[in-house]
Amino acid sequence: MTKTAFLFSGQGAQKLGMARDLVDKYEIVASTFDKASKLLGYDLRSLIDSDEEKLNLTEYTQPAILTTSVAILRLLAMNDIKADVVAGLSLGEYSALVASGALDFETAVQLVAKRGKYMSEAAPNGVGKMVAVMKTDASLIEKICAKVAAEMKMVVSVANYNTPSQIVIGGEVAAVDQACVELKEAGSKRLIELNVSGPFHTALLKPASVLLASELEKINFSNFSLPLISNTTAKIMVQDEIKSLLTRQVMEPVRFYESISTMQELGVTQFIEVGPGKTLSSFVKKIVDEAKIANVEDLESFNKLIQA
Repeated sequence: MTKTAFLFSGQGAQKLGMARDLVDKYEIVASTFDKASKLLGYDLRSLIDSDEEKLNLTEYTQPAILTTSVAILRLLAMNDIKADVVAGLSLGEYSALVASGALDFETAVQLVAKRGKYMSEAAPNGVGKMVAVMKTDASLIEKICAKVAAEMKMVVSVANYNTPSQIVIGGEVAAVDQACVELKEAGSKRLIELNVSGPFHTALLKPASVLLASELEKINFSNFSLPLISNTTAKIMVQDEIKSLLTRQVMEPVRFYESISTMQELGVTQFIEVGPGKTLSSFVKKIVDEAKIANVEDLESFNKLIQA
């Protein structure tokens, strides 16, 4: 039997007008955005359609992507397309928590709005940066980051293990720049600076982690109805670890390719990326040979999936 994983988009996947054609056609999608707008106190749909500047600010990006992902998730459920296991990249882990039954959408959308605010306050624009290091051994990247961090007494570390050949580092600007110089000297040929608003998943996000922890204490999580693979451990998340893992996740690296390996061990052969963009699909292609991969972000991709 084919086992299916749903993967949920993270920050950076947002785009102006995302899921607009699905909103126009399906009531379940439109009503999800309406509910989010009421809870957030502003017109989320209008922001997504017409305010690119705000859409790219972390505190607005996060509820926008989560709502888009959950709206599509609900549409898939109505068409009897369901997952056996779920995961998300960074912010996407909150959409995965909704999909797993552990967190209700209403709580999630308000929580990620706060998470986004805490993250942007912890590391304002210009404090840090993130760079993707291509085709370089993970242990070499870790070693150089640790050396630079110790010598400069600044933060630079691995933030995302996306694929074995794409690892992202993040931290304070000067330290990341120095690590890049040393990585090139050690043989790294391609380094790509990422267009993100902060050095996520590094120690610079500690203040956000502390604030998020106190917010999480107010939330009651339900039992999982589906296994969710944690970003932080790349293992199945268990009930009594949810709060501590979400607290750690903000400032610890995302172990995406290990998470996909865990899914394979659970028998997953089909991966469906739910929400804007195709970033996670492109990662899976590099991690899993001959995986069945689909994504759902608009009417065209939705129709393609249900007709497959």
